Amino acid sequence: MRTWGLRARIVTAVVLVTLTATVSMAFTAYKLQETETKERFFLAAKADFATDIHQAQRVARTTLAAAPPLLAVGDYMSGEFGSTWTAINLRRSAELARSVSDGRIKVGGPDYGVVIGSRFTNIPSSVLDGPWATPREQEVDSHYVISQLIDEHTHVLLVEYYNLQPLRDDLSLLRWQLAAIAGVVALLGATGALVAAGRIHRPVRRVAEAAQRVGDGTFDVQVPVRGRDDLADLAKSFNSMATRLREKDEQQRRFASDVAHDLRTPVASMVAAADSLKNADPSVRDRSADLIGTQSRRLARLVEDLLEMSRFDAGVVAIEPDRVEVPALIDDAVELSAPNTSVTVTCTGDTVIQADPRRLHTVVCNLLANAVHHGGEPITVTVDGTHPDVVTIEVADCGPGIPAEVRPILFDRFTRADSARSHSEGSGLGLAIARENVLLHHGYISAADRDGAVFTITLPR
Repeated sequence: MRTWGLRARIVTAVVLVTLTATVSMAFTAYKLQETETKERFFLAAKADFATDIHQAQRVARTTLAAAPPLLAVGDYMSGEFGSTWTAINLRRSAELARSVSDGRIKVGGPDYGVVIGSRFTNIPSSVLDGPWATPREQEVDSHYVISQLIDEHTHVLLVEYYNLQPLRDDLSLLRWQLAAIAGVVALLGATGALVAAGRIHRPVRRVAEAAQRVGDGTFDVQVPVRGRDDLADLAKSFNSMATRLREKDEQQRRFASDVAHDLRTPVASMVAAADSLKNADPSVRDRSADLIGTQSRRLARLVEDLLEMSRFDAGVVAIEPDRVEVPALIDDAVELSAPNTSVTVTCTGDTVIQADPRRLHTVVCNLLANAVHHGGEPITVTVDGTHPDVVTIEVADCGPGIPAEVRPILFDRFTRADSARSHSEGSGLGLAIARENVLLHHGYISAADRDGAVFTITLPR
């Protein structure tokens, strides 16, 4: 089953959110308007009925001796053209019972003395259920019914009817208007969602296409960066990734080329020396044997360095920390890597740290070998243990320094500066291995020029 695309999901999400919010607001607005409109209607009906019942009570008391109360009330209410009413004589209960049929009270006819109606003939019999001393309110069919006994002497029940249909029609119209507004807002939301989805989808699609090209091996891809939003950040991140991949690819190509070159030189020398061993001249055989030994050791060092770098790349290298006296470790490294070189070692503060002695020894040996082969004497090694949290080791030589074009890639693999320095028999991996070992200790290494090359190692205690 195919999943929805990004554009469809954006449009669907925006439409759903817009529609939900609009319907919720429309429903809330309708309920508030409905409640307010009904309250106004009922309050107006109660006020009108209260006025009529007051006047009817006055008329009934005034005409009690001169005319029957029902007729007097009927005469008064007949002049109220804005009211729909009924006056019921509760004293004549027998006739009143005969006037009830199918839940309705008949108006007029032979029972005129029982019920008088004005502009309303569908009188619900529920008005007879009482109580009548106070206003009784009911909603019957499409009418709001209010009934109350005029007074206890006349026993005339006044019932008024207020048509709810206009109110319901107004509320129905309001519902349709709000529904139309919700539909228009949803349509506008869908249109805006389509536009927004297109604006979002286009740069994402460009990044996807560029990623496909990178996956196909084209690393010089760059995505246009527009604006300062998240999509611009995505484009910047992709461009940075593509640049790093391109640099990594170039590094890998250079790595393969350098490995092939460094392997070819000793192998070619060993093949030539092996061929020379066939010569019967002892002096030639001795020189060939020496050459084979030298190139074999060089080849072994290169293979060991390559294996070490492969272990770093695989992430299988682990340190074995122990208590290390830094000055003693440096003295041993000087004796091994620069036995016939003028090296001055200076120590201050507490120079004891927890580190992997073998790996730290490798770092110092590589830096000393680099100073001996590419720098100049005298070489100074300074250990600063005055800081409570870190110890720094500085290896400085008095050589020509570090060429500017080499500084950005100084710690990359197979980096050499042979054009500016004397020829090196090294593999070009020493500084890269030194950096990886320092990073394993959560430290960092830096290089600078100060009357020669200066390498500084900072290690946490």
